[in-house]
Amino acid sequence: MLNFTKRKLGLVSVLSLSLVAAGCGSGDDSSSGNSEGESETSVSEEVEHTIVGIEPGAGATVATEETVETYDSLNGWEHEQSSTAAMLTSLGDAIEEEEPIVVVGWSPHYMFAKWDLKYLEDPEGSYGGSEQITTLARTGFEEENTGAYQILERIGWDISTLEDLMLQAQDASVEEVAQSWIDDNQDKVDEWLADAPEGDGATVDLVLTPWDSERLTGNMAKLALEQHGYEVNLTPVDPAIVFESVATGDSDATLAAWLPKTHGSFYEEHKENLVKVNEAIDGAKIGLAVPEYMDIESIEDLEAAE
Repeated sequence: MLNFTKRKLGLVSVLSLSLVAAGCGSGDDSSSGNSEGESETSVSEEVEHTIVGIEPGAGATVATEETVETYDSLNGWEHEQSSTAAMLTSLGDAIEEEEPIVVVGWSPHYMFAKWDLKYLEDPEGSYGGSEQITTLARTGFEEENTGAYQILERIGWDISTLEDLMLQAQDASVEEVAQSWIDDNQDKVDEWLADAPEGDGATVDLVLTPWDSERLTGNMAKLALEQHGYEVNLTPVDPAIVFESVATGDSDATLAAWLPKTHGSFYEEHKENLVKVNEAIDGAKIGLAVPEYMDIESIEDLEAAE
């Protein structure tokens, strides 16, 4: 009788443990399902529903403000505006720790040569898609300075080359990197200069934004024009002043116009006094960027703040 009772209690214990284990397993599956469902939410929560941005008033900043208003998935998000340097520091720190982060990105920029980044898809097109970094001149410049105009018509780079050069410029001056590229690519420079009238000391005033990409292209254009006998002045100013300066004739040209969206409002304001010379860089882009290791592909994958 005692043995039977022990066997019966043992069976009950085994069944009870099995049920508990099954219950735990069911809880794990449910938890796993929830964690899978919460993965997108957790990304948004981990970044505290914050987009790390750059300077107030920049074209990418304005576009990001519009994007936050466009997407339901960004309801309640904070667009933290500070500076490009602060954004890059935050991005580098996050990548070093392999933590999630959402930043305002743009190409060309050395961040894409330094780190493995990707743009979040923008189904609503709020960032405007692909852009061209366009060379603009003041009206009358072609007639007054045909040689310089012809050279500016030919000058251009691909984005990957420019981003690699921008990364090099983190360890050397922009002027040194520009000179090195000119020295290593004289055959390309000769194509730009071919058959253009000599400058004979004529002055060309180029105006540019103070961004690394434009400082680099401005310096390379300067060196190429100087090879052909031109005196070149480079003046960095804010984007709005770039367009005003060229349109009013205070400057001759710029290689720094991001069109059609980023600087579109500035162009529309002054276009009657501007001439499109050349699309020096095709496929430029702005948007929300994240590290490649983040399992998220679209702005719509983000979750609104509660």
